[in-house]
Amino acid sequence: MIYVIIAIAVLVLLGIFFVVGFNRLRKQDVGAQEALGGIDVQLTRRAELIPNLVQTVKGYAAHESDVFAEVTKARAGLAAAAAGDDVPAKAAADAAMQQALLRVNAVAEAYPDLKADASFRDLQDQLAKTEDQIAFARQYYNDATAQLNQSVRTIPWMFFSGVAGVKEREFYDAPTEHTAAPGVEF
Repeated sequence: MIYVIIAIAVLVLLGIFFVVGFNRLRKQDVGAQEALGGIDVQLTRRAELIPNLVQTVKGYAAHESDVFAEVTKARAGLAAAAAGDDVPAKAAADAAMQQALLRVNAVAEAYPDLKADASFRDLQDQLAKTEDQIAFARQYYNDATAQLNQSVRTIPWMFFSGVAGVKEREFYDAPTEHTAAPGVEF
């Protein structure tokens, strides 16, 4: 009789351990997915600010059509990447948008009246805040991904990853221009 009670207790403890492990991995996976959604929200916000910025710049620099075409293409790529779950595609679209924005800002530098325009400055401020939020969202996603990946790679949680349908996630790598300090010219 005592052996039956011990066997039942062991099975109950194993069952509880299984449920805890399964739920832990699923919660971490959902957390990483939610963090990736936060990046999508900020990338979409940036993409929505771009047309206003482009329209403002167009009023001053109508002959810069190649810059505006590049921005439009980058914005479309960003919207497509935000709709999917491919982290490297999101990072590549983010980098393309960064390059396009750099070109828009270079055009703006050539027009002092544009730089003095209140709506242009407001849009620049909104974009700067959005860039900060994108950086925060990237960090949040990478932290959630690090936690998940650590659990998937370590004992005992790694034994539950297959059953829970959870696998390692890719980190969101910053575009290459974000890894070096910006240069300053005088």
